[in-house]
Amino acid sequence: MAATRRSTAPRTIAATHRIAASTAVAAVCAASLAGCASGRDATGRAAPGPHRAKPGAPAPQSAPRLIGDGSTAYTGAQPHLPRPERMKPGQKPPQFVVFSWDGAGEDGQKLFSHFRKVAKANNATMTYFLSGVYMLPDHKRDLYRPPQHSPGRSDIGFNDEQGIADTVKQLRHAWLEGNEIGTHFNGHFCGGNGGVGEWSVEEWKDEIIQAKRFVKSWKTNTGMTEAAPLPFDYDKELIGARTPCLEGRKNFVKAAREMGFRYDSSGVNNQLWPRKREGLWDLSMQLVPFPGHSYEQLTMDYNFMVNQSGTTSQGDPDKHEFWGDQMRDGLLMGFRRAYDGNRAPLIIGNHFESWNGGTYMRAVEEVVEAVCNKPDVRCVSFRQLADWLDAQDPAVLKKLRTLGVGEAPKQGWAAFLSKHPAPAPKGVPGAPAVKQ
Repeated sequence: MAATRRSTAPRTIAATHRIAASTAVAAVCAASLAGCASGRDATGRAAPGPHRAKPGAPAPQSAPRLIGDGSTAYTGAQPHLPRPERMKPGQKPPQFVVFSWDGAGEDGQKLFSHFRKVAKANNATMTYFLSGVYMLPDHKRDLYRPPQHSPGRSDIGFNDEQGIADTVKQLRHAWLEGNEIGTHFNGHFCGGNGGVGEWSVEEWKDEIIQAKRFVKSWKTNTGMTEAAPLPFDYDKELIGARTPCLEGRKNFVKAAREMGFRYDSSGVNNQLWPRKREGLWDLSMQLVPFPGHSYEQLTMDYNFMVNQSGTTSQGDPDKHEFWGDQMRDGLLMGFRRAYDGNRAPLIIGNHFESWNGGTYMRAVEEVVEAVCNKPDVRCVSFRQLADWLDAQDPAVLKKLRTLGVGEAPKQGWAAFLSKHPAPAPKGVPGAPAVKQ
């Protein structure tokens, strides 16, 4: 796969995750075992309420106030964001599901634009982790000064002007539809020899500053000065990330906290309610059942692929459909045990890639369609989930974290989250006498 994306179609963004060989990933997964503002009522009809993010055309914006060279602009509050509300005593938590994309960009596959449509059709918003070098043309590559590497180096290449124009268009529409634009940083360096796992806090800060700079100066770097700006202030918009290959998290979190981030999604968790770590919400991906195996699997397309075909090259075509079904069914099993159990948010990570014939893209789309229209389910961005968590009573969140994977309260939600135990139903021991 070429390091630099060219204007000739089809263009494919380079893979943005490399965690380990399949056996290593399996061992890690085994060792780790221990909303879709759909706003629908019990009948499945759309329910009124301020939490529901309405699909459709973006809301009218005020005249933009250009920032810097006009690559970005302040246009007012982001449209279609649900208003976070504190749960009432005894209220059953909604089931949140987050679909997120590493290294988001639009290329010849047009997967960014496709999944925007999928989200809109299913009452969902998502998080797009943009790689900053996808906003930097190849002929300006030396503007990138990666930590511990020579200028102009990137393990995922750079972009061309058409690719940048296409990506800007998708970012613009995505934000206006209520989706979040996070970051996957820049050069995607993994492993030793200057990989992100070796970076200091100050080097992470520099990488974040550069990721922001490429987004805030794409017009200057491409010469497309007459193009419409991105409709947000990226310094304020950027509140979270996922590190390349899930490496370097310790020092990244320290840097991110100092730079105003609110969450991180770079770890591996069980399906439990989130907690804050070093001041940031830990919204890491999770382990879910892996059909046909005794160990669980990380909720990411790359990890399913590694444990199935073992390579980013196309595996056995006769197994493509089975592999996609296996990922879909594993994610749905994880969803069901949360939905019927502790209601912990389900965090899913993906790439805009056509590995094994695109079977993982099909799987993700089928999961979106299967879960995002269910009652009490909210398919949201990380920003929206963090907003909701911040609005809750910390004592309630602490109590939710006492529930194990798939564990529903034995006495029911009303009693579990009520300040006073709910009365026993009529006709059972301990219930009030029925008046004659």
